[in-house]
Amino acid sequence: MKHDSPVQQGIGKPSVYHAVVVIFLEFFAWGLLTTPMLTVLHETFPKHTFLINGLIQGVKGLLSFMSAPLIGALSDVWGRRSFLLVTVFFTCAPIPLMRLSPWWYFAMISVSGAFSVTFSVIFAYIADVTDVHERSTAYGLVSATFAASLVTSPAIGAYLSASYGDNLVVLLATLIALADICFILLAVPESLPDKMRLNTWGAPITWEQADPIASLRKVGQDTTVLLICITVFLSYLPEAGQYSSFFLYLRQVINFSPKTIAVFIGVVGILSILAQTLFLTLLMRTIGNKNTVLLGLGFQILQLAWYGLGSEPWMMWAAGAVAAMSSITFPAVSALVSRSADPDKQGLVQGMITGIRGLCNGLGPALYGFVFFLFNVELSGITTIQPDYDIPVQAATQKTLIPGPPFLLGACTVVVAFIVALFIPDQPSPPATPCQTSKSSASLAGAHTNTPLPGSDEDFEPLLEDSTV
Repeated sequence: MKHDSPVQQGIGKPSVYHAVVVIFLEFFAWGLLTTPMLTVLHETFPKHTFLINGLIQGVKGLLSFMSAPLIGALSDVWGRRSFLLVTVFFTCAPIPLMRLSPWWYFAMISVSGAFSVTFSVIFAYIADVTDVHERSTAYGLVSATFAASLVTSPAIGAYLSASYGDNLVVLLATLIALADICFILLAVPESLPDKMRLNTWGAPITWEQADPIASLRKVGQDTTVLLICITVFLSYLPEAGQYSSFFLYLRQVINFSPKTIAVFIGVVGILSILAQTLFLTLLMRTIGNKNTVLLGLGFQILQLAWYGLGSEPWMMWAAGAVAAMSSITFPAVSALVSRSADPDKQGLVQGMITGIRGLCNGLGPALYGFVFFLFNVELSGITTIQPDYDIPVQAATQKTLIPGPPFLLGACTVVVAFIVALFIPDQPSPPATPCQTSKSSASLAGAHTNTPLPGSDEDFEPLLEDSTV
């Protein structure tokens, strides 16, 4: 770990564990609301439920795409802690409105997309407090924490909702969100070194620097970053669509019961945690950063193809295990793009990745819904998620040649992402500067096979001008 005299705030020195707690609490709170949110969504918009949901997610994703570069750039100047507080507060602000006013709740969810970029600030925070050879492991730990928060919270939320009603679940989620905000205020120290903040306070951030369109133009000037961004977009687009419809697909097309779906989420979540901690660290040390990304994309292709062509429950379980292994892609990509950025640009480059993912979160559900519609696979009847095992199987459960056409289309887009990723350079070749020769590269060579040449470190890597999925 590295700590370059950050401002003394919070408890202890800034560490990965501060970031882990922030991520866990935020997504655990939202995970509790999985079942109540489906109910409120269907009650508020009984007709065209999935269309409205797609529009909400689309607006939220577009706003995330527009704001992520700006928030990332500001955190590079004014520090991470303040923007962690802002992103978590506004991301969780809609939670208490779920039972107070559903219309305001969904409106706030859409608007909160402008601040739903916690991951970009968290990954920049981690880049501040870790050396380059530790970074992929730290990113994997955060991604695993995200998976862990979603392993138990939906089941807990569904149980509490069935036993005590949705109001208790919303109250509990609100209290957890408040605990997360208090943790940031009281316990999280600033990670951005004091000297970096003071040196940059006088430098204003121009609109050109934060403008996402300008950022995309500048991305094209750096071939490595451009290839990484294209890879992220093509690989996360089908993943975002999958998240929006997969559990309804399991219920109505594969005939999984609600209990089986809960077990499926738990098993895949636990396997994802193992993949993003133990396996990711091992792979990064043995085959290198780029090859780990390629392996993750390969698992994703197999997973989506199996989801698309599989028609039996055992096939879904097998594909779920493969999906857990494909979860190594995002932390490996984040580590790759972080290695290509200067220390004072970490917020900006992670904002790029988060912005692209936000855009996919808007486009993916719409794409999947449209393809399901084209192939007459109707994912209606949102109430079938409720634990009523006597609900008749709908017409969508009829066997077809391709049970899940959107998943097969998604596999094709990931194939293109895999081809693009092949052209990402194995090693960045940035210009050297005298001040960067002080660190030893021996430990880096032991951590990655795709590391800079001896005598170099992460500070040698090319400067990323501007800003994601």
